[in-house]
Amino acid sequence: MPSVMWKFLTAADLRSLAEAGAIVVLPVASMEQHGPHLPVGVDSILCEHVCRVAAEAVDAVPVTVAPTLWCGMAEHHMAFGGTFTFDIPTYSAVLLCLLKSIARHGFTRVLIVNGHGGNVAALAAFLPDLARETGLTIRVTTYFEQARAALAEVLQDQESVHHACEAETSMMLVAAPETVRLEKLGQAHGPPRSTAEPAGVARYRSFRDITPSGVIGDARRADRDKGERLMAACRDGIAAVLRNPQTWS
Repeated sequence: MPSVMWKFLTAADLRSLAEAGAIVVLPVASMEQHGPHLPVGVDSILCEHVCRVAAEAVDAVPVTVAPTLWCGMAEHHMAFGGTFTFDIPTYSAVLLCLLKSIARHGFTRVLIVNGHGGNVAALAAFLPDLARETGLTIRVTTYFEQARAALAEVLQDQESVHHACEAETSMMLVAAPETVRLEKLGQAHGPPRSTAEPAGVARYRSFRDITPSGVIGDARRADRDKGERLMAACRDGIAAVLRNPQTWS
């Protein structure tokens, strides 16, 4: 059975998928610090993993998962080191180039699946221009938001994904267990949430000012069994979006 991953297919395979009306899933994520126990690639690793298993779970329509855009909006993590970040014009321009490439190959539908909280506002702001300039039918979601209710049933100390936390660490124990530094888990905890501002009030804060460890939440709660259940919930959430005809109407 051919891979769902664009990078493992031939040009002829991809031409055939375009002719068949395949949906292109475009994972977008980040490369940023994730505390003392996780690699900087967490968001990209998890987002691509979720997209792959979701695409593999869909048989009603052909799906291919484009290469992950591994850099995003991560200025708030720069103080810790190990982080790459875009500015707004560059991020918008790179996304537009990727989407134009997809459109030129004959694909018409793209689901952008985000794996990094810092990208959410930018993606929402870019969407009208991206759709207008490419002519594509584009939808955008964040993978853990599609599974929020299911995640809350599994997690002990939080309701959804925070940062380098119980959720992300558990899922990394599934997606890339060899990268998790278990001996550092004792240091991998921080405040239970990233902001104390009044509701509806925004300001910029470096993560260095919020959490000395770089963690929001408590990774000491993580385990592989939780990770399996969390990953299944995220997979099912994205698969449901792909299958739903209303997504594309």
